[in-house]
Amino acid sequence: EDEAKDLEHLDIKGDEIGNKGVSLGAALAHDKMDEEVDIPEDSEDSCLSFRTLWAFTGPGWLMSMAYLDPGNLEADLQQGAYCGYQILWVLLWSTVIGWMLQVMAATLGVVTGEDLATHCRNHFSRWVSIILWIMTELAIIGSDIQEVVGSAIAFKLLFGLPLWAGTLITGLDTFTFLGFHYFGIRKLEAFFCTLIFIMCVCFFINWGIAGMNGAEFAFGVVVPTIEDYAVLQAVATLGAVIMPHNIYLHSALVLSRKINREDQSKVREAIKYNAIESAIALVVSFLINAAIVVTFARGFFNKECSSQFDDNYACVDSRSDISGNTIDAGKTPGSCVSRFDGHGICAQIGMGSAGAALEKFLGNAAKYIWGLGLLASGQASTMTGTYAGQFVMQGFLNIQVPAWIRTFITRSVALGPAILVALATSGNPGLADQIGEWLNILQSVQLPFALLPVLLLTNSSTVMGAFVNKKYVKAIGWFSAVLVFGVNVYLVISFCWGSGNPVPQTTWFKAMVIVLLVFYFLFIAFVIYDGMTAKNRKASATHALRAFSAVNDQ
Repeated sequence: EDEAKDLEHLDIKGDEIGNKGVSLGAALAHDKMDEEVDIPEDSEDSCLSFRTLWAFTGPGWLMSMAYLDPGNLEADLQQGAYCGYQILWVLLWSTVIGWMLQVMAATLGVVTGEDLATHCRNHFSRWVSIILWIMTELAIIGSDIQEVVGSAIAFKLLFGLPLWAGTLITGLDTFTFLGFHYFGIRKLEAFFCTLIFIMCVCFFINWGIAGMNGAEFAFGVVVPTIEDYAVLQAVATLGAVIMPHNIYLHSALVLSRKINREDQSKVREAIKYNAIESAIALVVSFLINAAIVVTFARGFFNKECSSQFDDNYACVDSRSDISGNTIDAGKTPGSCVSRFDGHGICAQIGMGSAGAALEKFLGNAAKYIWGLGLLASGQASTMTGTYAGQFVMQGFLNIQVPAWIRTFITRSVALGPAILVALATSGNPGLADQIGEWLNILQSVQLPFALLPVLLLTNSSTVMGAFVNKKYVKAIGWFSAVLVFGVNVYLVISFCWGSGNPVPQTTWFKAMVIVLLVFYFLFIAFVIYDGMTAKNRKASATHALRAFSAVNDQ
């Protein structure tokens, strides 16, 4: 009986998962995305049809917003201010790894007609899928806090509103913007592309004003070099770029295209165009991120400030409103003091102080341009986070409730912590930056709980059929997973053992961190085992159900 119940939980209905999939309407009914975008018929000899590419354009741009959220922007500005151009190659390859994972997620959705969260519920054992859901929700909440607070900072820069007021406006206006959802998926996608265009204009203007050393930029992108003081920032960049909930989101967004899954050529066409569209969107996101890195590198990078102290510091104008951690003027290197008309000082910089720093560097207009770009980033990424929350809740829990109720739930869960953060940091931008660092580490720690499911599922011929990952893709995927595991260990240990970080420097705290890391990796190992043995478990459940039915018949 237990085996039969397990079979019922796994939702086996006679056909192997992935052989046929479910209808597109059923897959999207939970989010009322009733509009299915028709794909034009092109000749089989066509290598690339711009008309077909246009039909597939949309999901990748919504997905790319997670690479442009306020948490990523903060990582960008700190990378530039603390390391200059030297780890742009880390940003580039982090984006490439992210693209590979996004293509895997999109392929899973295209081939099977179901999103990643639904597959996790059907593929993994019950308690593993529940823990995966909890971890994903934590990642969404952490990302949402950064996005809501980032929007609140933008409202403060543009209109002088207190952080708590900007937080409330952002939390509530999500419902208004989600109204685009009911005008059709193409209108919604166009709206997000407009916000990305606004970010391009704003951040490229500041980039143009700040200028750039072309040779150093090219060297930083192409040549993998890194000095000791930049290692932690490089590791943090990898952790900040790839968002775990975004992998779940993309697998659901691609279901808005009408695909004949009975025709393998049409499935391959959909996989190809989704990969191309995602690549274009992520190239644009890389350029936007690079623009921020270069702007802050030109304005605030000073090698002595970054390398001579326990933590990384930037060189900023002491007359700007920088309330974070600073170095005494007497200890600030002369190469920094001589800048800004003799008012340079080594200080830490983050989202809360970036606008004031830019104002002294590029002028008053630069602060408002930055604020407008930040507002577009916060608003768009908050909405995509809300969509991710809806898909994750529906997929993992199979809850059939109206979209506005799920929106209310996901908004309420994230809005409370965001308001608390806004109130706690309203007079202390330095604290806001520290919380942002904690949340970036949270995103990195949660990444395996999206990476492993999508890797295990797309490596499974039972799920993917003829579209299972090639051997070289599997190798790259597992290499990326091991890299992420190593990054997480380095991030956690560096952050918890660093003398200048806001954590207790006590034996009991470090012992607790070690114990948590052990349980963390034990669960990761069990997720891998559970995913790899799912086929045998389903076969055993099928055999038990047939035996149980035979006994009843007798």
